[in-house]
Amino acid sequence: MRRFLLLPILSLVAAIPAQARDSLGIFEGWGAFRDPGAGQNGPRCYAIAQPVARRGQAPRGFASVGTWPRSHVRGQLHIRLSRARAAKAPVMLVVGERRFTLVAGQMDGWAADPRGDAQIIAAMRSASSMSIASIGADGRGFADNYALRGAATAIDAAALGCAKLR
Repeated sequence: MRRFLLLPILSLVAAIPAQARDSLGIFEGWGAFRDPGAGQNGPRCYAIAQPVARRGQAPRGFASVGTWPRSHVRGQLHIRLSRARAAKAPVMLVVGERRFTLVAGQMDGWAADPRGDAQIIAAMRSASSMSIASIGADGRGFADNYALRGAATAIDAAALGCAKLR
């Protein structure tokens, strides 16, 4: 069973450009990785997962929590939506019983500030699932659903993976 969880994460990571990436571990449906030289912002570490696949569709999009020690950024949420959203449509994140409105681009969502990141990650640590919903550019609603089993461990592994990098 674990092998089947590993394949989607490895395919997701392969789609993200990087010159050198170190695997820090696979934890259920979440992976933790380190890019020692990730460009002008220096090294980065991140936990990442794909949404749960819908029947008959391969998952698209991802949720990640990243750390950039040189830039003093820790625990920053980034959501890549599975579809382009309508220009003025809000992006809502539901983690367990908590709801958050994300700052959004056409295909991406983020917490408004570090405090929002911290609240979302705290909610992720105690919930079993999360969902990101919006209205697509085609006018139809959509939601990307994530299982959170393994997320806290992957987030911690990513933070530890960059703890000594500057």
